[in-house]
Amino acid sequence: MANELTMSKDWAGRLRNYVSDVRAEMKRVTWPGKQEVYGTTVMVIITTFLFGFYFMICDEVFSRLISFILKWGKSL
Repeated sequence: MANELTMSKDWAGRLRNYVSDVRAEMKRVTWPGKQEVYGTTVMVIITTFLFGFYFMICDEVFSRLISFILKWGKSL
């Protein structure tokens, strides 16, 4: 029971330590510049469209292939 009381009183100290550690770590972070953020954003958008186009083509090819197989199987 004494251990539970110690833990319940200590949570505030642990929280204070955690917040202090987070602040210290955030000061060490090197944030990207505006140009770097812009460049990576453009690359993500372009890559997204390219993958979308690729999957659209794959979907069309597989759809036609399955349709062909089903029609062929139906005629047997």
